[in-house]
Amino acid sequence: MADPLVTIPTDDVELEGELVVPQDAEGLVVFAHGSGSSRKSPRNNYVAETLRERRLGTLLFDLLTEEEDQIRENRFDIPLLTDRLVAATEWVREREDAGDLNLGYFGASTGAAAALRAAARLDGDVDAVVSRGGRVDMASEVLPSVTAPSLFIVGGADTQVLELNREAFAKLQCEKDLSVVEGAGHLFEGPGELEEVAELAADWFEEHLA
Repeated sequence: MADPLVTIPTDDVELEGELVVPQDAEGLVVFAHGSGSSRKSPRNNYVAETLRERRLGTLLFDLLTEEEDQIRENRFDIPLLTDRLVAATEWVREREDAGDLNLGYFGASTGAAAALRAAARLDGDVDAVVSRGGRVDMASEVLPSVTAPSLFIVGGADTQVLELNREAFAKLQCEKDLSVVEGAGHLFEGPGELEEVAELAADWFEEHLA
């Protein structure tokens, strides 16, 4: 397999990433991590592994450079994170090994807001979105414009985020679903909770990307 480590040029910086495309891939999922996280997020990597077992390629990349991440405000600069996600998508589209694949976004926490904003901006070029514990309320004004089938996954014990997701869900006019993982908190740390997230996401992407 080719070296999965890649650099994605955008603005005046280069973002580090890891692109893995199975030989018989039927789609590609680009990950947008949450604030204070990175492409090395253990939760996102677990989900990515599950997706690759389902013949889906994955791109995990840093939305910010190490220097940018030191400035806390950058982690919540959703327009900046959206621009980075769009740039990574355009970079993928130019690659021979992934450019023709149907494309989805998996966004966690604040990354979910960037994923929904990018999906609205790239209307028609994004085929599915999955949000895990997403701050989807931070994309509220673009939600009616999202056409990509969207799945919100929220922990049942993550009450504040669940309420925000329900309000945002009502604004979506695309194919949509809201899955509540009973008893789970924001980080899905309980037994079997992250596995449930990964299976829900894989089912959604398999249905809409394959």
